Amino acid sequence: MDAEPTPPAARAPRRAGGHDLTSGPIARTLLLFALPTLGSNILQSLNGSINAIWVGRFLGENALAATSNANLVLFLALAAVFGFGLAATIIVGQNMGRGDIEGVRRAMGTSVGLFGVASVLVAALGYAAAPTILHLLATPPASVPLAEAYLRVIFIGMPGAFTLVVITMGMRGTGDSMTPFVIMILNVLLDSGLNPIFIRGLFGAPALGIAGSATATAIAAYVSLAALIVTIYARDLPIRLRGPELRWLLPDWALVKVILVKGIPMGLQMFVITFAGIALIGLINRAGVDVTAAYGVTLQLWTYIQMPAMAIGGAVSAMAAQNVGARQWGRVDAITGWGIGINIAFTAALILLVTIADRPMLSLFLGSHSPALPIAEHIHARASWAFLFFGVTMVLFGAVRATGAVIAPLVILSISLFPIRLGFVFTLMPIIGRDALWFSMPMSSLCSMLMAIGYYRAGTWRTLQMQTTSPHEAGAVAV
Repeated sequence: MDAEPTPPAARAPRRAGGHDLTSGPIARTLLLFALPTLGSNILQSLNGSINAIWVGRFLGENALAATSNANLVLFLALAAVFGFGLAATIIVGQNMGRGDIEGVRRAMGTSVGLFGVASVLVAALGYAAAPTILHLLATPPASVPLAEAYLRVIFIGMPGAFTLVVITMGMRGTGDSMTPFVIMILNVLLDSGLNPIFIRGLFGAPALGIAGSATATAIAAYVSLAALIVTIYARDLPIRLRGPELRWLLPDWALVKVILVKGIPMGLQMFVITFAGIALIGLINRAGVDVTAAYGVTLQLWTYIQMPAMAIGGAVSAMAAQNVGARQWGRVDAITGWGIGINIAFTAALILLVTIADRPMLSLFLGSHSPALPIAEHIHARASWAFLFFGVTMVLFGAVRATGAVIAPLVILSISLFPIRLGFVFTLMPIIGRDALWFSMPMSSLCSMLMAIGYYRAGTWRTLQMQTTSPHEAGAVAV
């Protein structure tokens, strides 16, 4: 699978700082590219857990509930930005594959300019509408004042967080996943380190309570963004804009159309997954508090099991985008094959590890004598192997969206998570009881994988393009 395809036509020389993903051994390149992304995902999860510990221990349950409600708003906003950032990543990757550095810079300029302005507007509206948002979320009354204070500071930090996400995703399109990883290390150290300082008012800092936790997050986002910009210019990376190029921060509306048309369906994929999870939790809640608690802690372990799928799927998308730009279709198929194989190996190893050590791991959250502990073990045994199918699906989706194929993955996810999963639950619940909830997960994941394989093998996604020519010449969109 690592055999080199016939070299493409000569392309413009690649600028220093770009990483060529169109040549070299595929497996090694994919691993080296995916591992920093996996590390970033792990750090983000750990950061959230550490911050929750600070808030819970220093401020109590009401404050923890307040951050949970406010963070849901932040997650949904970032999910939307993720879709647009992914669209920018693919455009950048295709232009890198063609050796079109000007196209790379125009795409990044439009992305940063567009979402920089949009994030400021969203932040201003969100700050003013914070009480209304929390009311719509049915936030418990005791937590509303705390959640409002926290959420308003989160909105202040949102432009920094949004811009950071867009730039780091664009950098992955150039083949650079290590710089975003280093910046994520800085972000996590600042956020988790500053949380107790601003919550409690340590070392002369003001004691801001729950707003101090959000203040730490905002400071970490803006400092990390500044560090990233300094790094980009110090290393003269391909996405930097200088002199006359700064005018490209004014959105190119042909590119804006591409980013919006492709980014909205990719963002909706995150919403579909989120709402499917909410629907499932609604059914699980009816089974009682022990079952709900057991499912909640099992999700904590599953967060880490699914990380290889997300990281490798993203790496496959960026690598495939460069090779689509270089018109190396044989290499795109090889990247997809290696991505599936590596993902299965990583995910299977994690499932096996967690299965062997599930009781001590789950006991960290529940205590060794909790009645929810055996239920959590039961849930994990019935449902965890769904992530093998999920990982294959994410890799296949990563490959096809490198051409801009975004509608089919959205439809596949919607079908597998709603009519198939919920239909399975309602059909089999009277027969096998609660196990219908747990078996619905691998069943829906299997169906999603089979549909993804069918779409990939049909090959129609290969005829789509993010743009028909270089982005500064045209921006035709194939939907």
